[in-house]
Amino acid sequence: MLKTIKGIYHNGQIELTELPQNMSDRTQAIVTFLEPGKIDPTKLRQLIDKLETIAGIQQGFEELNAGKTRPIGDFVQGMQQKYDISG
Repeated sequence: MLKTIKGIYHNGQIELTELPQNMSDRTQAIVTFLEPGKIDPTKLRQLIDKLETIAGIQQGFEELNAGKTRPIGDFVQGMQQKYDISG
């Protein structure tokens, strides 16, 4: 799972604007420093979207490797029912 939280670096510490929810103790984090005045909010959102996509793919592989799969027919049927699509 990927969770993005803003923060401010000050005096050698990062102060988060919010506390992360549902994170276990000692969860790894990646910190990216942004140059003030050079942040394009659209490009930042695109980067976050890409990172979330990568995290989702990684989760899918982990579930596949753990045997948490189901037949494609079951998936298709579930989507048809969920979105009221006739098959």
